[in-house]
Amino acid sequence: MKSPTGLHYSLTLRLALVFAFLAFVSLTALGVALYHDLERELIRRDDAALVTRIDQLRTFLNDSNTLELIRTKPALFQNMLGNREALLTIGVPGKPPLLVVNPGNLSMPTLPPMPLNHPLSLSDVQHLPNVDGVPFSALAATIESDDQDNLQVVTGRLMTERTAVLASYRLNVYLFASVAAILLALSGYVLVNRGLLPVRRLARHAQGIGVGNLNERLHSHGTPRELLPMIEAFNAMLDRLGKGFVQLGQVSTDMAHELRTPINNLLGETQVALQQNRSVEAYQQLLASNVEELERLARMLDNMLFLARTDPASALRQRQELDAADEMERMADYFEGLAADAGIRIDARGSGVIWAEPMLLRRAMANLCANAIKYGAPDSELSLHATPAADGIRLQVSNHGPTIAAEHLPRLFERFYRVDPSRERSAHSNGLGLSIVATIMQLHNGGCSVTSVDGVTCFELFFPARQQGE
Repeated sequence: MKSPTGLHYSLTLRLALVFAFLAFVSLTALGVALYHDLERELIRRDDAALVTRIDQLRTFLNDSNTLELIRTKPALFQNMLGNREALLTIGVPGKPPLLVVNPGNLSMPTLPPMPLNHPLSLSDVQHLPNVDGVPFSALAATIESDDQDNLQVVTGRLMTERTAVLASYRLNVYLFASVAAILLALSGYVLVNRGLLPVRRLARHAQGIGVGNLNERLHSHGTPRELLPMIEAFNAMLDRLGKGFVQLGQVSTDMAHELRTPINNLLGETQVALQQNRSVEAYQQLLASNVEELERLARMLDNMLFLARTDPASALRQRQELDAADEMERMADYFEGLAADAGIRIDARGSGVIWAEPMLLRRAMANLCANAIKYGAPDSELSLHATPAADGIRLQVSNHGPTIAAEHLPRLFERFYRVDPSRERSAHSNGLGLSIVATIMQLHNGGCSVTSVDGVTCFELFFPARQQGE
């Protein structure tokens, strides 16, 4: 695909980037999920340590001798902690604490103590988001004492180590996801590049097909299944182009032949007339002959332009439901005078609906009627009949005249084809009338045929019925 700036985007690069993005997102999501699981496990472990410490202190401080030790030798408890991230206070509420262990000089938060008979659980631990810039976990509880009022114990821990471990893990997750994405992008680029080798081979093969070898086709042997529809479509296109090229060459040859005859006639007669002085009557005859040839050229060019300009999409969009009886009567009225001059009667009748573009339908019928009158026998009848069918409607134009040999019938709808070569110089015939009829029927997805038996020639047009949704 070409961008507005004229740059071409590489499909291989785009797929590699997509692979890299998906890998980074997937691995990052997995790493984040594992990170949260690790964080929850570390928090649970730290909270369990705090609950265990309080339970131990509850048991330990019930002994009066232990209280005496607190007063006389507090260093024993300080050695139990020995950690700058740890905090421990023991004392009677409202009085100076009996013991404070705070090597890191942490700001001690005020916590409500758990009741005396309350069994401690992990949910009792308080998590403070920021103490001296670091997350802090603490637990306060009331402890029964034999020799004085109940004691209050507060223990806590600054989560510096846990925060560092999680930060390192988080960084490793992003680094691993990034490296994996880069590796997958590179491997994806290589794999996609190799996977597109059949496409490049097809491109090279297609590049070698030109006017001189339109009969060559792309080979599907060893091609991935995903490319088979493209190969089949491309080969079908080559078939159409080949047929069209042959037809175009034939049309060009026929046109050159058809145009050469009237041009040579005009040139020859004019050159002969200029070789010596002529009478006024001779010049008038020359001009009349030239006008006849020019009219033939004009009709030929008009028909060729019609064939070249007819737009199938436009014809299909402008189709209408037309009354068959009215259309047959319209044709009879239009050709009534011309038929009367030739001594031909017109019988027009029919029923049903024709699903067609009005102007193209009338052009096809007019060409058939003009041919029928031109070649019809005097004092005969021209029949215009419309017969509905289950899948459409059939229009028939029949006339009495010379029987057309069977070998000519299949070629009557070809451009510039004539049954009688002696009519080649006729100013009223250019060999395109029936070709136009065939083109019009192709635009309507219909068909045309002709029969000629025992002096009766019948042209038949089939227009399909209107389909649902049209």
